[in-house]
Amino acid sequence: MYVWMRLLRVAATRKSRGVYRLGDESTLSFRCLPTDIDMNIHLNNARYMMLADMGRIDIFLRSGLVAAARKRGWAPLLGGLQTAYVREVRLWQRFDVVSTIETWDGTQIIGRHRFVLQDGRIAAMILTTGGVYDYRGKRFVPMDELMSALGVDTAPRAPNDEEKAFMASHQGLRARAKVLV
Repeated sequence: MYVWMRLLRVAATRKSRGVYRLGDESTLSFRCLPTDIDMNIHLNNARYMMLADMGRIDIFLRSGLVAAARKRGWAPLLGGLQTAYVREVRLWQRFDVVSTIETWDGTQIIGRHRFVLQDGRIAAMILTTGGVYDYRGKRFVPMDELMSALGVDTAPRAPNDEEKAFMASHQGLRARAKVLV
């Protein structure tokens, strides 16, 4: 139930954070609750993914993506992610999830979520790849088309080496998963 409450809070407070523009950061503050922990009394790995979802949803709402997608029969879909855990987020500890759109290429968009402790240290980082699926056209929407629908005329920066390696690894794992029975 509290997951839905966090989602409602993100949606209800989005206007106070303003419009999301490429290059901006979405910053959401949380506290590690008893329902978030594992047997080590720290934020469990599934909660990191769920809280990263909150950051993406905040970006989707504030950028106009949700409205544009509904109008066109599109849906943003997560393709994959890579996570690095560096420090614990302990029970009752406050932290921020800082989410960004890093770049895009073809039909893929790369996002980054940093879990930042109150002292500024990073607890975890998640790289994501995803796209926007056109259910009517049965295709992934090219990012140029998506950016045009959002009124964005910014060109993406070239993916850095870390992002290229992530995209290649993701594509390889995805291809392997499709052939395994």
